[in-house]
Amino acid sequence: MRTTLNLGDMTVDVLQKDIKNVHLSVYPPTGAVRISAPSSMKLDTIRVYAISKLEWIRKEQAKVAGQDRETKREFLERESHYVWGKRYLLTLTEANQAPCIELSHQRLHMQVRPGTDAVKREKLLDAWYRSLLREAVPPLVAKWEKRMGVQVNRFYVRQMRTKWGSCNHHAGTIRLNTDLAKKPPICLEYLVVHEMAHLLEPTHNARFHAVMTRHLPNWKLYQETLNRLPVRHVDWRY
Repeated sequence: MRTTLNLGDMTVDVLQKDIKNVHLSVYPPTGAVRISAPSSMKLDTIRVYAISKLEWIRKEQAKVAGQDRETKREFLERESHYVWGKRYLLTLTEANQAPCIELSHQRLHMQVRPGTDAVKREKLLDAWYRSLLREAVPPLVAKWEKRMGVQVNRFYVRQMRTKWGSCNHHAGTIRLNTDLAKKPPICLEYLVVHEMAHLLEPTHNARFHAVMTRHLPNWKLYQETLNRLPVRHVDWRY
């Protein structure tokens, strides 16, 4: 069931479904607020929960409003794209061969079949970014498992609309945003350590901060660096 809560000047979209816990999200680019809640939860209870989170919601909305966004990509010749924090110009070749992507000097060369449209070009590039992360993450996980004394049972690489990463501490799994392949390598390492720290402490409390500081003393600097970088242009529908 979907409904709307009006909290003064704020509108909250509420979706009740078959889940166990409440989830609160603030979506770019406008700062739209959504609460997913169990079907059995009373609307008045959801309202009280939303009111208790107003300060956090407004902080998140301020972040969203101030965050730079990439311009919409058309996947045309000489368009700028980023790989591990470095800028490359796109070059295109059409050939009746398997599509592929290669880096050469300051060029990101994309070979596609004749007639491949922008949507398919974007999917090809996203798959390539995903492959970069799948190659880069395992050695980082192995490095930090030894240092932190935790084990990652599995990692996933996904397009994530509102987060750079997430962790399921019960299952021992972490998820990482595909777009991290566009950012400087230290941003990926910071996210890996961040999500692995959640295997030790699920919340962002003092213990979590202590774990991060012990293992990655400059983590707040890396966090700020990542949060200053532009995120991809997306038509945000939820």
